[in-house]
Amino acid sequence: ARAGMTYVPKKCGVCFQPPSIILIYRDDSKDKSRQRIMPVRNFSKFSDCSLAAEQLKNNPRHKAYLEGVSLRQLQKMYGLLKGHLGGESLAESLEKLRQEETIDPEEDMNKLDDKELAKRKNIMDELFEKNRKKKDDPDFIYDIEVEFPQDEQLESCGWDMESGEEI
Repeated sequence: ARAGMTYVPKKCGVCFQPPSIILIYRDDSKDKSRQRIMPVRNFSKFSDCSLAAEQLKNNPRHKAYLEGVSLRQLQKMYGLLKGHLGGESLAESLEKLRQEETIDPEEDMNKLDDKELAKRKNIMDELFEKNRKKKDDPDFIYDIEVEFPQDEQLESCGWDMESGEEI
């Protein structure tokens, strides 16, 4: 890729036959939308999706095009491909991905190993970024003031009461 070219990803998808990752992007230098097909080789139902995604993202032939695509997104595409190779239907693979993307509020994250905890944190960060209001958003409001009703009886919490007990 030549210096100064900018590729803005629009959609990322997977093709099962032949196995490939497809990127629809906008080439700002030519003001055109284009499609890039990246063949997936040496990948099976036993392959590591994270490793495959990292290798694709760092591949010199595709690096410039995939700069704006998150590693997480590529991992999802490889996850769908892996499910297909393992005999799952697309619906089953999508449901499995959806479950992996969902945070269980009852789950005790203190009991997770570092890898699983990092995965949950990435999901939460992604969700935060998706829902965050930015200055450029049309419905962005700076310095929101909210009045809370004082009519009802305020509940007290046990932890904020003064007690004679020393901790």
